[in-house]
Amino acid sequence: MISQIQLNKETHHTKNTRLDFAGQDIYDVIQGERIETRPSGGRLTMKHDERVSGECRVSIVIPVLHEVSRINSLIEHLRDQEFHKNYEIIVVDGDPTGETINAIHHEDVKSIVSGRGRARQMNAGAAIAGGVILLFLHADTRLPDNALQTVSRVMKQEHYVAGAFDLGMDSSKLAIKMIARIGSWRSRLTRIPYGDQGIFIRRDYFRRIGCYKDIPLMEDVELMRRIKRMGDKIYIVPNRVSTSARRWEQEGVVYCSLKNVIISNLYYMGVPPDKLVRYYGRRRNAHRNR
Repeated sequence: MISQIQLNKETHHTKNTRLDFAGQDIYDVIQGERIETRPSGGRLTMKHDERVSGECRVSIVIPVLHEVSRINSLIEHLRDQEFHKNYEIIVVDGDPTGETINAIHHEDVKSIVSGRGRARQMNAGAAIAGGVILLFLHADTRLPDNALQTVSRVMKQEHYVAGAFDLGMDSSKLAIKMIARIGSWRSRLTRIPYGDQGIFIRRDYFRRIGCYKDIPLMEDVELMRRIKRMGDKIYIVPNRVSTSARRWEQEGVVYCSLKNVIISNLYYMGVPPDKLVRYYGRRRNAHRNR
């Protein structure tokens, strides 16, 4: 089966284009040309030379679901970043109607719809990325000043294949600040950062190792552990991102901390993410309904 879409060569903007990364159908991409679906054993194979203009060009991939209220402020935040190389912003909407991408005011942003699920959405964005470096950014996370310059500088060191930033949260509460500090210490010690720390990775390496695994939870940890098992190096930038503390404030610091520890430990013990997400989703919905 072959399905195709045409990217607008002037604005690099796709509107409500359906991409499905489930199963074995993976997209081979030609930047600015057509995207074709074909079986490829679960890996992405570029049909052209992977080099792009600009030695350290960055593609910022943002998976979203019902983020109308914050998507434009995030794009404006990224546009304020000082960076002298080429970079692009790719927004991947998990809502089949494209609710969030329809609200984008900026024409110089690539926006597509994919199958729902953070891993699937990030893989879809990576598939149309033209950057040498991929930066995966959650919609509720803000980068530190000069973040793109920092990422570019780190990735010029060939012995690093991926990295992330220290964790910060947008809360003045001491308990939440301590949780963020502990999270940073944990990622520096283990070299396994979480997705809300702004994970970045070489594009060709990401595709070569098979992209994110299509699982509903812990896709960030699975990728980082896979990189470590291969003996490759992950860099933790000491500058902090600022991630929304809303979930911690709504669910409670103790409850949220215990839940994260339990889920992480169960995952490390081998409990499948499909089972973990049922517990995770059930507990979150129960809290919302109180």
